Amino acid sequence: MPNEIGLEKSDYKGRTSTLCPGCGHNTIAKQIISACYELNIQPEDIVKFSGIGCSSKCPAYYLNRSFGFNSLHGRMPSTATGALFADTTLKGIGMSGDGDTSNIGMGQFKHVLRRNMPLVYIVANNGVYGLTKGQFSATAEIGLELKSQGKNPFLPVDIIAEALASNATFVARSFAGDANQVKELIKAALNHDGLAILDIISPCVTFNNHDASHHSYTWSKMKEQRLHDFSYVPLEREILIDEFEPGTVKQVELHDGSKMVLEKLSKDYDPTNRELAMQTVLRANKEEILLTGLIYIDAGRMSLPDLFNIPRDRALNRMTEEEIRPNQNMIDKLNKSLFMA
Repeated sequence: MPNEIGLEKSDYKGRTSTLCPGCGHNTIAKQIISACYELNIQPEDIVKFSGIGCSSKCPAYYLNRSFGFNSLHGRMPSTATGALFADTTLKGIGMSGDGDTSNIGMGQFKHVLRRNMPLVYIVANNGVYGLTKGQFSATAEIGLELKSQGKNPFLPVDIIAEALASNATFVARSFAGDANQVKELIKAALNHDGLAILDIISPCVTFNNHDASHHSYTWSKMKEQRLHDFSYVPLEREILIDEFEPGTVKQVELHDGSKMVLEKLSKDYDPTNRELAMQTVLRANKEEILLTGLIYIDAGRMSLPDLFNIPRDRALNRMTEEEIRPNQNMIDKLNKSLFMA
């Protein structure tokens, strides 16, 4: 069935996956396909980025009509920053892994967060280097025992805590086994004007899926705690309701004809409260809870292109030399300021 721009879901697919059957990364790729199809996004308006690892193979499995770049290990953020700075008309999806991001790529990860580059940054987090036979990654929990690697003696890096500490403007976590939540979070991330980080627990069925592992299907299903039921509704289709006081219940009809019962509480989780978000993450870690949902969002901070006054309606790489080059007065003024300094 075609979407509103006349494309079939098959127009958003990529090559057949070569990952292990049951790998959570395949679910993530499928939900990227579904999200872009349902949002009526032209595939050519998206550019894909990745580093190195099992997760970084995934861009081949979705949006085969989109351009993409497979960068060096841990270098996806700087590659994406350069490309999206040059062409602000494109939306970027960066696919990374826990090793690619929290080990060799940690420096670049922290800087792309604070610069608030408009990029959907997905970390397919399985706690191991699956492509190189299952070594521990920096997100593996302390005490984890794997047959081929022994026992992990180190405390883990928490992707969400690192994102909050770096002032990221959109922070979410999900579990690959919860496909619908993954899709809705990707939709919201694609519509955020800034850096959207999605830490998605994606079990490695080959090296790290025994019941006690914090990155396994079994542990994640047992420990998952949702912050809220999350659905993304595009702004132009927003459903508005009247006379809904705190402490009351109201039934709302959704776009597909289904009914939803809402209860407005006097106090509820506030994803715009950064301090609360950090406290909630730390509590969940202490209690060994897999916290999922939209954990934090700041829609008011300027993104990197806006900070540098880069046009959003026309790409720098499509402008003429005369349009981009500073005029002589500006060059003279700059030279004078440098000389005076």
